[in-house]
Amino acid sequence: MKTLLILFVFMNLRPGHCTETRDQILSITPITQEQVDILKNVSTQYETSLWQPASPQYIKEETQVHLYVPANSSETVVDLLEKHNITHEVLQANANELIEMQTKNDSTDPRSGATFYERYHNLNDIYFWIERIIQDNPSKVKLILIGSSSEKRPLYVLKLSLNDNPGKKAMWIDCGIHAREWISPAFCLWFVQHSLSFYGQNQDITFILNNMDVYILPVLNPDGYDYTWTTNRMWRKNRSVSKSSGCIGVDLNRNFDANWCTEGASNDPCTEIYCGEFPESEPESQAVADFLRNHKDEVQLYFSIHSYSQMLLFPYSCSREEAENHKDLLEMTREAAQKIRRYYRNTYKYGAGSKTIYLAPGGSDDWAYNLGIKYSFTFELQDVGQYGFLLPPSHISKACNEALIAVKTIALRVIEKTRDLARQSPTF
Repeated sequence: MKTLLILFVFMNLRPGHCTETRDQILSITPITQEQVDILKNVSTQYETSLWQPASPQYIKEETQVHLYVPANSSETVVDLLEKHNITHEVLQANANELIEMQTKNDSTDPRSGATFYERYHNLNDIYFWIERIIQDNPSKVKLILIGSSSEKRPLYVLKLSLNDNPGKKAMWIDCGIHAREWISPAFCLWFVQHSLSFYGQNQDITFILNNMDVYILPVLNPDGYDYTWTTNRMWRKNRSVSKSSGCIGVDLNRNFDANWCTEGASNDPCTEIYCGEFPESEPESQAVADFLRNHKDEVQLYFSIHSYSQMLLFPYSCSREEAENHKDLLEMTREAAQKIRRYYRNTYKYGAGSKTIYLAPGGSDDWAYNLGIKYSFTFELQDVGQYGFLLPPSHISKACNEALIAVKTIALRVIEKTRDLARQSPTF
């Protein structure tokens, strides 16, 4: 009997007999309105995480939906899709493996070489990196505490100032406004390292830094980012607690005062695109807004780094109106997209946010534009859905270099346009 039991166990462990289900990423395309309604229900009533679009309200016919499905919901969700003949494919059959790949980290010391920047880093490692960058570059990098998060974590901005040229303007770059978009903070670290390493060697970055200081906020949403490392990899919002419902989190990119909480946002605290109780209700968005208000005459170029979907966007996202300098912004993003295509063989869409994706009021880029920062952009980095928010570390280098070439292309054009305007201005 014992021999039979051992044989039974062995037979059920053979390759091909394993039935363990893992977390999956599905690409689903509803064809009819009925299928749209079913998919909206699946994404809200089952334990899933909607990746694309950001909210069920954006799901529409014949448009791809990317859904993260945990193992315990997988069989039920797939059966439901098949029952209603809803077209779907498995983009990733083992998302757990991707998460393990992202969190594996052999290097926490930023002085350990280039590989540090080809890994994802948790919040404590990023804070440690900030300390080392300041220590190693005291004359070039200044640390500015602009506020603290809902859970009282510091919001650190690095100011890169590589020379004392008079009359310099500045650019702003923020990363990690949405917690699960790990490639975003990775880019902020990458940009700092590139700037410090290649100033005086690379012509473009030298010219830009001779004419501009750079303010960089590596993690705008530290509470949410930390939560994605410790508890829920798919978390998007910050971690403030709603007084009315007990639900957690505000979408910080719906919390700025730009057509706040109109179509494309939600006043339900339990949704992914909750706009908050009022504009700048969250300490994170208020800290950014206060800093930029205090520096609006200096900052003339604004970048907010997101993922995923490979897009170079500009205002407006909060309305379907065209920005006053729409033509300039379109030309800049077109040139940046063409350079990415030429050098990295990758395609980025470009255009005004509301026309390129959908209405998204309360965004930081629209707010910055209305403040007077007329060159304001949101970048959506790699990829277009194969890995989504779980972009492997092996892709960091290419993703960051694509974003870097776009930042440099646009910054050079802004400096050029500013100089042209200065020449045209009458002198008295």
